[in-house]
Amino acid sequence: MKKELYILILLSSLITSGSLQAQTPRKLTEATISYDIVINTSDTKPQAADLLDGATSVIYLKGNSSRSEMVSSLGTQATIIEGKSGNVTILKEYGEQRYMIRMTPENWRQSNKKYEGVVFNYYNEYKTIAGYNCQKAMGKLLDGTSFTVYFTKDLVPVNNDFQYLNKNLPGLAMQYEAAMGKMMVTYTVSTINFNPVPQAKLDIPKSGYRVMTFEESKGAGMD
Repeated sequence: MKKELYILILLSSLITSGSLQAQTPRKLTEATISYDIVINTSDTKPQAADLLDGATSVIYLKGNSSRSEMVSSLGTQATIIEGKSGNVTILKEYGEQRYMIRMTPENWRQSNKKYEGVVFNYYNEYKTIAGYNCQKAMGKLLDGTSFTVYFTKDLVPVNNDFQYLNKNLPGLAMQYEAAMGKMMVTYTVSTINFNPVPQAKLDIPKSGYRVMTFEESKGAGMD
């Protein structure tokens, strides 16, 4: 009887251990995250929304470095963050026009100033996105603007600078809203790939772009 009891306790502990392991958050050190983009606008002439229809955003994470790439019919814009230095390079490609904007960590903070101090309130509302259980949160910016986000605690990026709006969330934002001018844009994760990210994705082009500083880009109305 003692032997059977011992086996039962052992099996129970193994099941509990397995359950706990399944709930352990995964640190996102390397992944490719694809977001689908939906434009919400009250404009009766939504030409801008039409141009962005079907746009996608892809995030490449490799350690503390990242590349965020938005592709639409307008063109491509990529933001590369170098993990060691914190320097940021933005690549804009619109037809024949190709610009490279170099930014220091301070420039990057300045360009995201409106997202500083975001306060999140969490709700016991959940939904499944791309196979992950996601909790609802409401973010409020210092200017009073609020937005909805669903995030998962199962995936935790080691560096959240690639998504400044949601950097203080305790997990990965799987669906969130962001203002783009007068339009509200909704990003929703469609797939997450954990295969190694090629280093070439994080390399800075050495030619083919008009290089600008952050200050120059602001003067040109490109910030």
